[in-house]
Amino acid sequence: MPPRVVDVRIDRTSPVPLWHQLYEQLTAAVHDGRLQPGDPFENELALAARLSLSRPTVRRAMQEMVDQGLLVRRRGIGTTVANRKIHRRAALSSLHDDLVRAGQTPTTAVLDLRTVRDVRAAAALDLPGSTELLALVRLRSTDGAPLAVLHNWLPPAYADITPEELEADGLYAALRARGATPVVAHQSVGARMPTREERRRLAIVGTQPVLTMTRTAFAATGDAIEFGDHCYRADDYSLDLMLDER
Repeated sequence: MPPRVVDVRIDRTSPVPLWHQLYEQLTAAVHDGRLQPGDPFENELALAARLSLSRPTVRRAMQEMVDQGLLVRRRGIGTTVANRKIHRRAALSSLHDDLVRAGQTPTTAVLDLRTVRDVRAAAALDLPGSTELLALVRLRSTDGAPLAVLHNWLPPAYADITPEELEADGLYAALRARGATPVVAHQSVGARMPTREERRRLAIVGTQPVLTMTRTAFAATGDAIEFGDHCYRADDYSLDLMLDER
C-alpha cells in the first residue's frame, strides 16, 4: 500500500518553527481520520523533498509524533500510523465508562458467567474461601477491535447480574443499579507475556506483552464489592498518572 500523502501548508513567515508546523498538521490528520491506524506514512526523504524542508526539520516532527505514540517505526516495514491508544486516568471508573467518555464505541462479549469457589478472589473480597462467588469473563472491544480480557469475581449479593446487563452498560453500572457504588479501590498494574488463550482472544501476534491490572473495589460501607484481574493489549492501552510531591 502506498503512503497516504497529507496536504501540508508551511508558512515560512510565521514565528512558529517549521518542524512544529509540520508536526501540528500531520497530528491533526491522524486525529481527524485522514490518516488511519496502520496506514503507511510518507518517508522522511520524500516528505522533505515534497515540502522543500530540511531532513532534520522533518525528522524532528516525525520523532515528536513517534514520542507521542502517533507513529510507529518498524525495521523492514517502515513508519506507520499507530493504533489509537486508550489513555485511562488512574481513577476509580470502569473501562466501559472511560471508553464512552473518550468517544469510543465499546462492546462487550460475556465469555463465561458462573458461580465458583475461588480462594484468591474470596481473600481479596475479605470472604471465607468456601464462599460461592459470581465469576465472569468478558472480552471488551472498542470500535470492533479487541482491547481487554476482564476476569471479575463478585460477592453472593450480586449473583443475579445478567449477561445482558454486562453487555449493555458494563459491570459498574450493574453494581450501581443494586445500590453498590465503588468509592475506593486498591489497584496494582503490571505486565507479562500473554497466555495462549489471551493471545487468541486479543488477536496478539509476535512477542508483544500484555498490561495487567488487579483491583479490589469497596463501597462506602467499607465492604469489598468487586475483585478484578484484567489484561490489556499493550499497544492500545496506557494508564495515565498524575504525581505530586508529598
